[in-house]
Amino acid sequence: MSGKHFSKYFQKYYLFFSSAITILFLYACSTTRKVPDGEFLLTKNNFKYEDGKIHDDEVESHVGQKPNKKELFILPVGLWMYNATNPKYDSILAEYMTYPNEMRNQKLRDSLFVKFKHPEYVGKRLFSARFLQNIGQPPVILDQAKTEQSATSVRKFLIYKGYWDTDVKFTQNLDSSAKKAQINYLITHKDPTYISDYYYNIPDPAIKNIYEQNLAKSLVRGKKVLDQAVLEKEVKRINDLMKDRGYYKFNNSNEEIYFTADTLHSRKNVPLTMDIHKDSVDSRYKITTIGDVKVHLVEKLADTLVTTKDSLRGINFYKLDNQYKTMALWRPIILGPGEVYDQRNLDLTKRNIAAMNNFSVLREYPFVRKDSILDVTYYLAPLPKYDFKIATDINYSQILNFGISPSIDLTTRNVFGGAENLTTSLSGIFGSVTDSKDPNKRSLAYEISAQASLNFPRLLLPFKTWKLIPKRYSPTSSIALGTSIQDNIGLGRIGFNAGLNYFANANDIVSHRLSVFNTQLSLTRNKDRYYDFFPQDAEVRNQMFQIYSPTLYQDFIAGNISSDNLSTMIVDDKSFQASLTGDQLSSLNNFLQSLINKDRQTQDILISSMIYNFIYNEIGKKDHSNPFYFNGKFEFAGNIFSIFNSSRKDDGIVSGPSRTIFNIPYSQFVKFDFDVRKYFTFNNEKQTLALRQFIGIGIPYGNSSTMPFVRSYFNGGSNDIRAWRVFGGLGPADSQLDERVRSYVMDNVKLTTNIEYRMPFTDMFEGAAFVDAGNIWSLKDSGFGDQFKFNKFISQMGVGTGIGLRINIAYITLRLDAAYKVYDPNQPLGNRWVFGDTWKPVINFAFGYPF
Repeated sequence: MSGKHFSKYFQKYYLFFSSAITILFLYACSTTRKVPDGEFLLTKNNFKYEDGKIHDDEVESHVGQKPNKKELFILPVGLWMYNATNPKYDSILAEYMTYPNEMRNQKLRDSLFVKFKHPEYVGKRLFSARFLQNIGQPPVILDQAKTEQSATSVRKFLIYKGYWDTDVKFTQNLDSSAKKAQINYLITHKDPTYISDYYYNIPDPAIKNIYEQNLAKSLVRGKKVLDQAVLEKEVKRINDLMKDRGYYKFNNSNEEIYFTADTLHSRKNVPLTMDIHKDSVDSRYKITTIGDVKVHLVEKLADTLVTTKDSLRGINFYKLDNQYKTMALWRPIILGPGEVYDQRNLDLTKRNIAAMNNFSVLREYPFVRKDSILDVTYYLAPLPKYDFKIATDINYSQILNFGISPSIDLTTRNVFGGAENLTTSLSGIFGSVTDSKDPNKRSLAYEISAQASLNFPRLLLPFKTWKLIPKRYSPTSSIALGTSIQDNIGLGRIGFNAGLNYFANANDIVSHRLSVFNTQLSLTRNKDRYYDFFPQDAEVRNQMFQIYSPTLYQDFIAGNISSDNLSTMIVDDKSFQASLTGDQLSSLNNFLQSLINKDRQTQDILISSMIYNFIYNEIGKKDHSNPFYFNGKFEFAGNIFSIFNSSRKDDGIVSGPSRTIFNIPYSQFVKFDFDVRKYFTFNNEKQTLALRQFIGIGIPYGNSSTMPFVRSYFNGGSNDIRAWRVFGGLGPADSQLDERVRSYVMDNVKLTTNIEYRMPFTDMFEGAAFVDAGNIWSLKDSGFGDQFKFNKFISQMGVGTGIGLRINIAYITLRLDAAYKVYDPNQPLGNRWVFGDTWKPVINFAFGYPF
C-alpha cells in the first residue's frame, strides 16, 4: 500500500483508531485510580484442577471475593463509572447512601461536607458524582482473609458433593507497579466416596409401604457418589410424597428422616442407611383428614364478629351481606370435610380464589386439632367493584416498525352476584408503513379495536358441571364480543368477532381450551383500489394484458374494459394458456398467482369454527431444568352454515362462486397447528439450547378452495425464519415465480425448525447464535411447483443463520438479531447457496424471546 493510499486510509478510519486507543487507555489506566497505595485490585480468579475438573461450573460461585463485573462483554464499565468521580467524594457519598431515600437532601449533604472537613462543598448538589457512585461499582480490593475463607468454602462444597479428601490451596500473583492481583486456586479433589449399598429402616408399616411403592423414583442408589445435595432432594421427595398421601405433620421438625454412612471399614465405599422415625418409641404416623372448612368474606379481620353464617355442602360461609352468592364462594374451594388431607388441594384453592379476580386473601389459617384433623379457615376481602386502567405500550414489527399501543380497560366485578367479571377495553396500534407508491415515504397505519368479555368462574352448561369436570381443574368460561378497524397498507379491514370459550387446567402444566361458535367476520375496504396499493401486482398484470392482446390492453388503458373483466377472459381462455412457452408461460404463472393474492387480500369472509387447544408447558416450573413445551390446536370451520344455505355468489376471479350467508362467503376448512419446544440447560443452567419445531396444516374443503387470509401461513419475521422479513420472498416451496408476486403468497402447509443457543455475558446482556429453516407449501399443485412432497420438501426449505443480543431491563427483554440467508430455495439452481459479497444481514428488533 502506497503512502498516499495509506494516508487516505488512515484519515478515513481515524475515528475508529482514536476510539480504540481511548478505550485501551481507559482500560489500562482507570481501573486502579481509587486503589489505595499498598493495596491491589483483584482482576481475576484462576482455578486449576490437579486431577481433573469436577463441578467446575459451580466452584466459582463459592468464592466470596470476585473481581469487578465486566459489562459489554469485556469492559468493567461499573468500575470506570465509580472511578470517574473525585476520590474526595468517596467517603462522603458512601455514608450518604446509607441514609433512607427520604432523608437524602441538600441539608444532609451539607452536614456531611462539614463532618468530613470539606466546607467548600457546602451548597453543591454533586448530582453527577452521586449518579456515578450509585450505579458504579467500587474496586474490589484483594483481601487475604476473604481468600482463605473462599478456599475453605470451595473445599466444604466439594466435600458436600462427596469428595471427602479434597484439598484447596491458593497463591497470589501480585503486580505492585500496576496495583493489580490475581488469585490462583489449586484444587485436588482425589477420589470420591461411593455408596456401596443402600438400606432403609422404616418401622411404620404404612409409611414403609408408601415408600416402597415409589422406590423406583428414589434419588439415592448404590454405586453412586455420596452427594449431600442428592440426599437433601430425596428428603424433600419423601416429604412431598407423604404429604400428598395425607400425612400433614410428617417430618415437620426436619429431624425425622436422616442418613447414616458406615465408615468403619472404608471412607471410599460406605454402606448408607436411611431411617424414618417419628419419635424415640417409633409411634405410628396418623393420616390427617380435613375437618371444618370456613370462609369469611369480610372487609377486615375485625368484621368476623358481625357476619352472617351460611352453609353449602359441608362448608361454612360467613358474610357481611349478600353481594356474593354462596355458590360463587363455594366453587373455588377444593377442600371438603372428611377428605384425606392433600397439600395440593390447599394450593389449588388459593390459586382458584386468586384466578377469580374478585377477592384478596387476607389470611389462610390451617389448624390441627387432635393431631389428625385439620381445620382450614380463609379470610377473603372483596376487591373494588370497578378497576380502571390506562396503559401505553411500545411495539415493533417489520411491517409497522415502531408503534404505540394505547389502551383503556374497565373491569366490572361481580356483575350478577356470582363473581362474574365484565371486562371492556378500547385499544389501538398506531405507527407507519412504507408507502406502496413511494418507498421513500411512510404512511400512517393503525388498528383500533373495542372488546368486551364476560368471564364466569364456572362452565356455562345446563347441568352441574363439577360432576363432569372436577373443581380442581379450575374450569372457567367467557363470552367475548369485539370489533376492529385497521388500515396498514391502504387496503383496510373491518372485523367483528364473537365466541364462547371454556378453560380448564388439569394441573399447573396441562391446560385445555375449547372455543365454540368462534365467529369472525372480516370485511375488506377499498377493494377497487387494490392495484393502487400493490403496484408490483399491477406491473405483472399489465405485462400479461399486453401479451394476451395489445388491443384489449389499450381498451383497458382507455377505461373501455375493466381490469377484472380482462383478467377473467385470460383465466377462461385455456387455448391461449396452452400456447404459451418460456418467459411468456412464466409471466402467466406470475399473473395467475397475483390474482390468487388479490382474491385472498380483498375477500370478505365469515368464519365460524370450533377450536380445541391443548397446552403442555414445563417452562418456568421448578422441577423441570430441561423443560418441554407442546401446544396443539385443532380448528374445524364452516359446517353449521353449510346446513342452512345453498345460495351462491362470485367470490373473486380465480376463486369462483361460493355459497354465502347474508351475501358474505363463509369458509370451510380443517386446520392443525403443532408447536413443540425443548430446552436443554448447561453450565449450572446458565446457558440454554432451545429447539423448536412448528408444523401447520390447513385443509380447505366444501365452500373454500383456499384457506382464508386470516388463517393462512406465511414466512419470515423476528419470531420465524429471521433471515427473511415478513412477506420477504421465501416460498412457496422452490417456486421460481417473480419475487414481486411471490412475496405476498400465503399457503396451507408450513414447517419451521429453529435452533438457538443462548449464553449470558452478564446479568443484563445475553448473546445467542441460531439457525432457522422452513417454508410454506400447498397441499395440491397450483401449477408452478408449490405442492408439498415428502421426497422434495427438505431441499425446498430456506435456511438462515445469525447471532443476536438480548438486553434484560427490568421485566422486559429487548432482542436484536442479525440473520443471514444461507440457502434460498427460490433462487435458480446453482445460486441457492448464498455466500460472498451478496451476504448481507437482515436486522430484527423485537421484544422477548422468539420462542
